[in-house]
Parts: sequence; C-alpha cells; structure tokens
Amino acid sequence: MSPNWGDLAGLPPVAGREGARAAVLVPLYQAENRLRLILTRRPDDMRTHAGDVVFPGGTIDSTDEDPVETAIREAWEEIGIPPERVEVLGGLNPVRTRPAEMLVVPVVARVERPAQLILQPDEVDAVVEPNIEELLDEDAWRVEEWHGHQLWFYEFPEGTLWGATAAVVRDLLGYFRWGNSDL
Repeated sequence: MSPNWGDLAGLPPVAGREGARAAVLVPLYQAENRLRLILTRRPDDMRTHAGDVVFPGGTIDSTDEDPVETAIREAWEEIGIPPERVEVLGGLNPVRTRPAEMLVVPVVARVERPAQLILQPDEVDAVVEPNIEELLDEDAWRVEEWHGHQLWFYEFPEGTLWGATAAVVRDLLGYFRWGNSDL
C-alpha cells in the first residue's frame, strides 16, 4: 500500500521549547499521487553542517513562541514556503546534533508547495525532494560508525543525508511502515 496522509494520524504533538535550541520543519506535500519530502543542501562554505542535506530550520529565537513558530519561520526564510500554506500535523522525537548540546525539535507538516521555491543562497544550495516510497527502500540506506555511534546514511545526487536529519527521516518512515515510529 502506498504511503498516505492517514499514516501520520498517530503523530504525537510537537515537543515543547524546554531544553530545545532549534527546530526544523519536516515538510511533506503530495504530487502525482505520491507523498514527497522537502530537504535542502547547505552550501559548502557554511560555518556549521556545511554541505549537509537537512530540513529547513534553525535556532529558536527569543521572539519565537514555540518550536512550531521557529520551524515555520525558518522554512519561509530558507526556501520560501509561505506560513499560511503550512498545516502542522504533529511532531517527531527531538534529536541531538553534532554539538551534542543542540536539541532539535522536528515539526511535521503538510505544505502546499509553491510552484517555485525561493532559496536563500546563504543557507541553501539545492532542494532535494524524494518521494516517501523511495525512502522506504531499505536497500538504499546504509549504516556506518561515526565517532563511536552507528548512523544512517542515504545518498542523493545532491548530497548525503545522515546524522540527526537521517534519524528524523527514519523516525518519520516508521509511521508509513507501521503507523508508529518504532525504527
């Protein structure tokens, strides 16, 4: 059975701000009867996470009410998804990034994808839009050891999905496999 919106009905609420330093939007949309995910590739000259394939997102500002506001604001700033075209569906397990103290809150949303995304060139080199069926193919994933941790990796022509972002994608894929995130 193909992945569909109903698979995400069991998503929990988005985690709160407590302890979180950043939030990302996990934007999904439907095109040609397939669910697609929007990821970005960061420029190679970025100070942090250079060249990584990531979700739109960033640091929670003091003016942000909660991680949802951060994620929606960052998606607007980085790739031009208008806030009024974002419907929050729920959250995924918060993850820690390379600086181990950085707790990131994932916000899963159905988005109405603009015909043209507007990339912020200082933060985004490319957009990567795999369909969920492709990501569900276990043969396309690999696991490697990185600094004593087992991490998931997935290769795109634009770059490599790995680390915290790959963990979030794997968590999301659990809902499409079994209606929960037991990956």
